[in-house]
Amino acid sequence: MTPQTDISMPSYTLNCRMSQEAAALERLCQVVRIRGFRIARMAVESAGEHIDIALTLEGTRPIAMLQSQLEKLHTVVEVGLSQASGVRARLA
Repeated sequence: MTPQTDISMPSYTLNCRMSQEAAALERLCQVVRIRGFRIARMAVESAGEHIDIALTLEGTRPIAMLQSQLEKLHTVVEVGLSQASGVRARLA
């Protein structure tokens, strides 16, 4: 049996609007992963020619870096941080 350690994992909610394009959502997920975040929840809604995405992310890296990288994707119309909080996670 191994001891469990409590650590704090920051949680962020990003709202993203993208143009509807074949691989747009895949590119978004790839950037999130490469920048060191884990997608805890994702809600996607089609809105005409756009896709509205609400992402709940966990990670210890600065969220501003991720926002900056997402804004560089040619399919991204806008990215906004709507919430940031701490989440307690248990590691074995």
